[in-house]
Amino acid sequence: MEDLLYIIGGLVLLVLGGDWLLKSAVGLSNRLNISKIIVGLTVVSFATSLPELIVSVNAALDGYSDIAVGNVVGSNIGNIGLVLGVVLLINAIQIDKSFFATDWPTKMIASVLLFVFLIMDGELSRVEGFIFIALLIVFLFYLVKQNKKVTIEVPEVKEKEMSYLLILGFLAVGGFALWAGSELLVNGAVNLAENLGVSKRIIAVTVVSIGTSIPELASSVIASIKKENDISIGNIIGSNIFNILSVLGITAIISPIKNIDKSIMSQDIYWMLGFAIILLPLVLLPKRGSLSFKEGILLLLAYTTFIYFTIS
Repeated sequence: MEDLLYIIGGLVLLVLGGDWLLKSAVGLSNRLNISKIIVGLTVVSFATSLPELIVSVNAALDGYSDIAVGNVVGSNIGNIGLVLGVVLLINAIQIDKSFFATDWPTKMIASVLLFVFLIMDGELSRVEGFIFIALLIVFLFYLVKQNKKVTIEVPEVKEKEMSYLLILGFLAVGGFALWAGSELLVNGAVNLAENLGVSKRIIAVTVVSIGTSIPELASSVIASIKKENDISIGNIIGSNIFNILSVLGITAIISPIKNIDKSIMSQDIYWMLGFAIILLPLVLLPKRGSLSFKEGILLLLAYTTFIYFTIS
């Protein structure tokens, strides 16, 4: 009963936190006159990646490498299969050209790099962690530089401008609510799963990753309902990039990740690559530059298949 209350309380905090974080992101993009997809890729993505970071660092420090890596791999799969799939059931998304120029290529580079590092020796060293952080810094600098060349479209209805204090307030409270909600949700879910005698790797790529993906789901669904689709797709892709480069980068620097479950390297990492690659043909076919209800159904079916093979 206590675990169930943790899960319900965590979900409530996550939904509230997602809404507050979205308000701060939209307010910031209006105040600074920058494109919302950049805000989604940076501010929102980093804040919603905090649960993965906290869980992975704690797991690595405690010697649970399966949870540290499985959490990120499973979360990246969940962000595309579950989060994007659900968002597409609510609204079709028109894909910004930055998807082709920066977002998808950076996501693929990060995913392939993680794959190579894991396949080489089954570990993530401090040096590899620093490589991830260096790539993240380059990516962020490129985003800022490119943003100066973007022509901003003025919306027909000008939203009321927020004060910087209010923006920071929503950002801080929203980020904290996401973190606290994820802690409650993951703790409750892991306790329930452990009572069933499930392995750490299965817990990591299913229960923990779904739990830590709920901030992305909450903020992206709220963004989609409010027609802020730039933030939805930017947040999902950005979170995947942040999960690998910042979460695993920082985790490996603090505590090198060793003795990773072989199933993560022989199965889960390939699923992660598959979900990353499939985005491009989905965006290009049958209608270039858009994702709709049909693609959402396909992604959810693929994610269900992944979960089935993981737990079976």
